[in-house]
Parts: sequence; structure tokens; C-alpha cells
Amino acid sequence: MRFAVSRSAFAAALVLLSPTGAGAADKAVAIELNKATDAGGGCRLTFVVGNQTGALLDKLSYEVAVFDANKTVMKLVLFEFGRFPVNKTKVVELALTGVACPNISRILVNTAPACVADGADSTICLDALHTDSQAQIVFDQ
Repeated sequence: MRFAVSRSAFAAALVLLSPTGAGAADKAVAIELNKATDAGGGCRLTFVVGNQTGALLDKLSYEVAVFDANKTVMKLVLFEFGRFPVNKTKVVELALTGVACPNISRILVNTAPACVADGADSTICLDALHTDSQAQIVFDQ
């Protein structure tokens, strides 16, 4: 299945995730909430994730807090992004079941319960985290 992406969104992702783009001097786990779509009784979130840390991320997961329209935490969820080679960018879709996208005002990265870099437990997944959102939902840390 193919999806159309606007040139400006594509260019912004390239600058954010490119080793020669803005912030390239910083090691980063760059995660952009690119799209939120109601589907199958929930909200499907599409993320663009890039590993510019210089380390192989063997395991990458984040516990996030999901806020409702009244800015109240409605649930804590574990997002598992899996394994990320150095300088790899990929698109990951995750679903929040039972929640419509318009009912979500914010997603906050709370902790990184699984962060294994180059074979050892690490703090780089939070220390180097950069978040952004192209969706109507705020995505931050």
C-alpha cells in the first residue's frame, strides 16, 4: 500500500533525520508523529523514526502518556519500536485501540523501559530523544 506525502513534509523529515541536516552534530533518536488516522475502532499513529545516535539500538521502546481533549491522562501505553541500525530511518505504525484520534490532545514520552544500545542497557534512548509532530496531536517529552 502506498501513501502520498507532501513535498514539504518529506523535505522536513529529510532535514530532521539526515546526518548532514540541522542538529547533525547532536546524536539523536528522532521520532516524528507524522499522521494520526481513525481506523478499526481506534487511532492509528504513523511515526517516522531515525537513529542518528552512532549506536546500534538493539531494543527501543517508550512508555507514553496519552492525554484526552481535557488534558487529562487517559492511559499509559508501551510503544515498541524494535531494532534500529545506525543511521536507519523507518516508518512505524502503532494503534491505540478504543480511542478516536480527535479525542487525543497530547502524547508524552514518559520513560524508556527498554533501551539496549550496542548490546548493553543504555540511557541514550531518552538522553538523545528529539520529538516532533506533523499531526493534530502534540507529541513531546
